[in-house]
Amino acid sequence: MKKSIKDLGDIKGKRALVRVDINVPLDENNNVSDDTRIRAIIPTVNYLCEKGAKVILMAHLGRPKGEVKPEFSLEPVAKHLAKVLNKSVLFVKSLVGQGAEKELIGLNEGQVALLENIRFYKAEEAKDDDMTFAQELAQLGDFYVNDAFGAAHRNHTSTAKLAKILKPAVSGLLMEKELRCLGSALDNPEHPFTAIVGGAKVSTKIGVLENLIDKVDNLIIGGGMAYTFVKANGGKIGNSICEDDQLETAKAIEKKAKEKNVNLVLAQDVLVTNDFSGNGENKVVDVNNIPDGFEGVDAGPKTQEAFSEIIEKSKTILMNGPVGAFENPAFANGTKAVLEAVVRATKKGAVSVIGGGDSVSAAKKFANAEDFTHVSTGGGASLEFIEGKILPGVDALDD
Repeated sequence: MKKSIKDLGDIKGKRALVRVDINVPLDENNNVSDDTRIRAIIPTVNYLCEKGAKVILMAHLGRPKGEVKPEFSLEPVAKHLAKVLNKSVLFVKSLVGQGAEKELIGLNEGQVALLENIRFYKAEEAKDDDMTFAQELAQLGDFYVNDAFGAAHRNHTSTAKLAKILKPAVSGLLMEKELRCLGSALDNPEHPFTAIVGGAKVSTKIGVLENLIDKVDNLIIGGGMAYTFVKANGGKIGNSICEDDQLETAKAIEKKAKEKNVNLVLAQDVLVTNDFSGNGENKVVDVNNIPDGFEGVDAGPKTQEAFSEIIEKSKTILMNGPVGAFENPAFANGTKAVLEAVVRATKKGAVSVIGGGDSVSAAKKFANAEDFTHVSTGGGASLEFIEGKILPGVDALDD
């Protein structure tokens, strides 16, 4: 277990240097178009303010690659954050070492400041062991908080190096919840435990599949990656996405599942199309007999039913990846059906965790976040966590 802000003693008057993930989309008028990530950090910010800390937030926006670029400024995000918090937020325009310290001098207890984009510094993403930038940042705070689970898989200065210098180094409430929900789903699940793994490629999910086979009762494989399994078993996949260099991997995963007595579930029927825009001929066919000129884009009705039945009997459900090209409404029924089954199971008392960027987008599209036990804020981070990898931003925190 990692220490959290709840384990700190008296922090009244102390400066909390908090890494958050508020890498949010901006529209053409520079307004925040989706503030999910901003709302996710509010409990941590409010907690620290209520305890009388001076809260200094660090975050990134986009990929400015170590250069100051006005289009990546966090100023519009600071304005939106102030609205959500319903209190003023001091936006620190000067960079660290160039006047940021002076701007922060007047920060009072219970006040919030946001530093300019941490990725404006080359040293933030540097791969070396140089701690100079971490030491400069450490001057700004009395203790360190990491609430940026979405960036926890990055070995960057503000996510990992700083935590080795500025102590105590603890998790925020969002980070704590991510680690608790993903951790208990993986390490202490109630059975039957079902994992739904989708997405386009087997190659990006090998670690996930191999780690899950040791833990789950049912492994549902959907999305584009399923066609690699179908082809590995001798099925005809037409023009469907397939990684020919992963056919042996798919066979090895099936073999391991059999040895571990894991029910590995593939589609029975699929929706296929001869035009990915959705405007061509769309029809349902047997998964092993996809005609030439057609590609699989979604789970068919029989498959939706089979997947849903397994999901509804589960006590723990982990979803990482959609089961079809859900971004197009014509190919969204499978993913929608799977998510609806997860919601029904959750209402009956199952623990449901949605992790990974595309699954989270789909969950937002077809349900509400509160319909699930936990919807992860970290795309790459939750993927690596499910793979069983050590996340530098978590590892650096105090035990």
